[in-house]
Amino acid sequence: MTKPRLWITRRLSDATLERAARDYDVVINHEDTPGTAEELIAASAEFDAIIPCHSEHFSADVVAQFSDRLKIVANHSVGVDHCDLPALKARGIAVTNTPDVLSDATAELAMLLMLGTARHAVAGDRIVRTGAWDSWSPAFMVGKQVTGARLGIIGMGRVGRAFAAKARGFDMEIHYYNRSALPADQAQGAIYHDSVESLLGVADFLSLHCPATPDTINLMNADRFALLPEGAVVVNTARGALVDEAALLDAMATGRVAAAGLDCFQVEPGGNPAFAAHENIFMLPHIGSATRKTRDAMGFRALDNLDAFFAGQTPGDLL
Repeated sequence: MTKPRLWITRRLSDATLERAARDYDVVINHEDTPGTAEELIAASAEFDAIIPCHSEHFSADVVAQFSDRLKIVANHSVGVDHCDLPALKARGIAVTNTPDVLSDATAELAMLLMLGTARHAVAGDRIVRTGAWDSWSPAFMVGKQVTGARLGIIGMGRVGRAFAAKARGFDMEIHYYNRSALPADQAQGAIYHDSVESLLGVADFLSLHCPATPDTINLMNADRFALLPEGAVVVNTARGALVDEAALLDAMATGRVAAAGLDCFQVEPGGNPAFAAHENIFMLPHIGSATRKTRDAMGFRALDNLDAFFAGQTPGDLL
């Protein structure tokens, strides 16, 4: 029986590539560069399936030029804001993602960013690394205590709940905004707010865990930053589009926001050069799910979806 032809657009984990090569007629982009619009259009005529990452953009214009051969896009990501889902559906192309498996890794990174911003990790590392640490004082490097503080979470999906579970280890008082209140067994005592504005007023620490949609672009804007308690800490491990970056810098200039921990930016790769001058911004290059265990699990989840699809079954993560 002829194996389905599969294009893997980026260098996935070794275990994923080994399994893909066993079960599919696979072509791998070993150069590990983002797939261009032209490459995606050409691939639609050459492959039955594509496993892309967030770096490949399936816009309506691109999808309109696809061949009829391509049957499924099995994303190696949870977020699918790089895919025009209605356009893909209109072409009869199935789309899947990889939920669940990266929740803990991303929540761990959010915790790292929250602790690092609260305790001046960027400035402290620079001072020691450059040999500038030549004195000490009770007023030196005084930060914001996490233990017992109020944590606001926007988006209590899988990652948000995983982050809340870890924050409970710091005895944080957890508040959250979600489209609807969670059942008690999922909320685990977290306090529900029915509006973002209500949540922000109590968020000494704020962590974003919602998807980027037309409704959430620039979710955190100047008006909403102004609602935070003085000296709040903001963490974003979700999508860069959620934060108005100019408004964040303005809020930091006034002291409304004391520090920010960011794993994602409006422009990726690259980030925002204006942030580099601020040691109270702790930045990482969108690596929330970057652990070996999670990368293997994401790749296998994408392949599980392909296996089900080509076996005539409904993929478990069909969108």
